[in-house]
Amino acid sequence: MSPVKTEDAINTYLADCGADPSLGQAQPDYLALSLRERHARLETQPALAIEWAAQYEQWYKHADNDYRCLVSTRAAEAPWYRLGVKDTVDVAGLPTRLGLRSYRHYPARSAEALTRLDPRVGLTCKVTTTELNIAFGGGCRNPRFPSIDASGSSTGSAVSVAAGLCDISLGTDVLGSVRWPASHCGMVGLRMTHKAQSLAGVFPLSPRMDALGWVARSADDLDFILPLLGIEGLLGEQQPLKQQYRVGFLSHVHEPGLTSAQMLAMLDQVRTALADLDMPQCEVAMPELWASRGDAWQLCARDAWLASAAWQQTFDCELHWSTRSALAVGAGVSDSEYQQIHQRMDRVRDGIDAWFDAAQVDFVVFPMDPNRPFDRRDPQPGDSTIPSPADSDYSQKISFTPLASFSGLPAITVPITQSTDGKAALAVQIMGRRDSERQLLDIAKRLQALVGEVPADRQGA
Repeated sequence: MSPVKTEDAINTYLADCGADPSLGQAQPDYLALSLRERHARLETQPALAIEWAAQYEQWYKHADNDYRCLVSTRAAEAPWYRLGVKDTVDVAGLPTRLGLRSYRHYPARSAEALTRLDPRVGLTCKVTTTELNIAFGGGCRNPRFPSIDASGSSTGSAVSVAAGLCDISLGTDVLGSVRWPASHCGMVGLRMTHKAQSLAGVFPLSPRMDALGWVARSADDLDFILPLLGIEGLLGEQQPLKQQYRVGFLSHVHEPGLTSAQMLAMLDQVRTALADLDMPQCEVAMPELWASRGDAWQLCARDAWLASAAWQQTFDCELHWSTRSALAVGAGVSDSEYQQIHQRMDRVRDGIDAWFDAAQVDFVVFPMDPNRPFDRRDPQPGDSTIPSPADSDYSQKISFTPLASFSGLPAITVPITQSTDGKAALAVQIMGRRDSERQLLDIAKRLQALVGEVPADRQGA
């Protein structure tokens, strides 16, 4: 008998990998419907849920093979809507891995945010996260903008929605961990108001900045499904909806050399759209909060470093090099600096309501980032996900996301247009007062209705 060639053996194996190629490769048509449209059809034809579930069951394996965002799944009986959960959030019956290769625990209880779901919402999967929220990469592929890195610790939350594998996904947002991947995938990402009581069952990274975050295909989808998530108690007493909101555009983004021409042009589109919506506008400055952007990163780094002494004993596994680099940044933050950052945070948070009152604005608007999202083929910007003050281009690296994080405020990111080369989505951030999530969804819905959906990059990388 002649020996089998290694090349032939591996090629035979690879040819049989994956789901049956004769079944379900095309995305089911129903996934193109908005959630409101889908709901209307299901109310009149409930049996469609079974038909659609069968289509999904054949298709999702092909999709996850392409986009690699699911880490564990479980069956749900013909759910109307599918919810994915970041793998740093506990779900009873599914392992929590925290993005680590050789760790898992099986929680007895689900996180508080997941305990009151409407029966029509099926929690069907856990989705990818980066290692302990602070490493590079999530291993996912961006479904809508293939050349753009979808990373952020809630990578899987964004990719699963962009791919159609989930209708809504729960992540966490410390310094942009939901907003970044959502915007890079052309999705809507909402960071909620920081509330410690909402975080039971969520892996803590930086307890004073940790917040729940949601990703949906559109602001309207998120607004529609929010009541079905059972989080009314976490939302608290919301700011009232208005016919007109007064919007402040953040003046600091115009500092010389900070924000690229592409992002400023996108911001001008937002100005025009809000003017068309009869929203009064003004320029605003937030000097104390703006000066604290670096503080937010240093606080997160120090928190992670302080916690690492405890969790490294439990996890007992080799950490990714970028995780170690982020911890090294935290080790360089002294006890006195750490204490001073907390004191500055107290001042900012104690005065934030008075600032909004004095500025007479409901929202503050600024770009998602100083620059368009970076290409996944380019080297990562720096040795750590957490910038160090010694880094070059530090003011760009600390970006704009810490404004909501340091102040504890909610913020939403909305895709507005494509980059000039058509390879990326350019997004705006809108930051509101405490407990203004419904206001944020309201203005985001109106904005999206006017600017439309940002087309995907169909040409690929």
